[in-house]
Amino acid sequence: MTIDEVVLLLKASQVNGLTTLQEMILRSSWEGKTYTSIAFEAHYGGERVRKVAAHLWQLLSDFWREPINKSNFRETLSSRRLGKTHQQLIKEFNCAATAISLEFPNGLVSLNSRFYIPRPPVEELAYTEIATPGSIICIQAPQKMGKSSLILRVIAQATNQGFRTVSLDFQQGDKAVFSSLDKFLRWLCANVSRELQLEPKLNDYWDEDMGSKVSCTLYFQKYLLCAAESPVVLILNEIDWVFAYPEIAGEFLSLIRSWYEHSQMLEVWQKLRLVLVYSQEILSPLKLTKSPFNIGLLIKLPNFTKEQVEDLAQRHGLNWTDSQNTRRLMAMVGGHPYLIRLALYHLVGRGGLERNLQELLEQAATTEGIYHEYLRQYVLLLQGEPELATAFYEVITAINDVKLAPVTAYKLHSMGLINLEGDRCTPLCELYRLYFRRQLHSLENFTAPNKLGSLH
Repeated sequence: MTIDEVVLLLKASQVNGLTTLQEMILRSSWEGKTYTSIAFEAHYGGERVRKVAAHLWQLLSDFWREPINKSNFRETLSSRRLGKTHQQLIKEFNCAATAISLEFPNGLVSLNSRFYIPRPPVEELAYTEIATPGSIICIQAPQKMGKSSLILRVIAQATNQGFRTVSLDFQQGDKAVFSSLDKFLRWLCANVSRELQLEPKLNDYWDEDMGSKVSCTLYFQKYLLCAAESPVVLILNEIDWVFAYPEIAGEFLSLIRSWYEHSQMLEVWQKLRLVLVYSQEILSPLKLTKSPFNIGLLIKLPNFTKEQVEDLAQRHGLNWTDSQNTRRLMAMVGGHPYLIRLALYHLVGRGGLERNLQELLEQAATTEGIYHEYLRQYVLLLQGEPELATAFYEVITAINDVKLAPVTAYKLHSMGLINLEGDRCTPLCELYRLYFRRQLHSLENFTAPNKLGSLH
């Protein structure tokens, strides 16, 4: 058994479940931590921890009908497998818990959600890097892959370490902000100041003769970072929003690169930890020596594995271990986190198992299916992008993979419509191939507004 299974089994079998302290003692003891260490981390007195632990070992001994204590806890239980009775107990517990905590998969997954699935080693790599002075993390993935949920956890980790965090979304910038590099950098500095609860003092550091990049750098170095008593984690969301303005993008990205290089020489710059979050690779020409994307840690969020899908299914109260159900669902939607979660939500919400999964898969690529409203948004987007529509139509109707122009391929990939391996493109999953073939019967449907508008 794993420690997760031990904890779940006790929660399911005990009338009052487990307290937070009891669960912490179990997990920490499994890792070999001392009572002193556990008491310190839990902010409890040592005597209190020992008393709760003694009760736990007696509870475990009674449950398994043999002596279990802190020293033999892991050795005794790790070699055992869950019996059918215990599996059924956990399944019923998950079903009951899910009925209470079921969440519609829309937006980020909250920190206390039972439905967040870690994708090792992604989280640990990010947590380690954020603790490194002067570091840069680049997080790239198409839409609905879990970037925001990961960022939420990076922020929580940084906060727990006593760091200040600032999160900016470039989509929130007015159009006027992107009219010049100077306005853009002043907007950036003003927003970071306010997030750090500092009075904006741009005019004290801005010098037209020196230029906006030097002015911005001095503002960070002499004001923002000097005023910070702890490291500052600056998260720049949707940074590819700037890619639509090549003149600004090239200058800004080279500026970020220079800040990283400053951190190798100046201690004050080591306080800054940058996280760049984006969907597509930069499309404007930028020499590798000026790009921030080839330094630091690059994280590309992967699809869920079969084991992760089964884990998520179990958290929804479904027993899909070594099940055909997992393979059938993944054959339709791959390991796409959002598409998987939406299917599991509807299966549990409708109170069914295999019968409803078969029905869900049969309807998935139709207007009656659970994905129609989500995929319909793409139809509307493609209506306004004839060139992208033409290229996508070529991909979904091709027997083999298709080679597209790099800019077109990157755009379709960032929209989450295709897989991109090198310069070869395929539909994101079988669902997309079937849905768009059925809804867009010919290339005219992509480009003719009157026909597209008639699809419901």
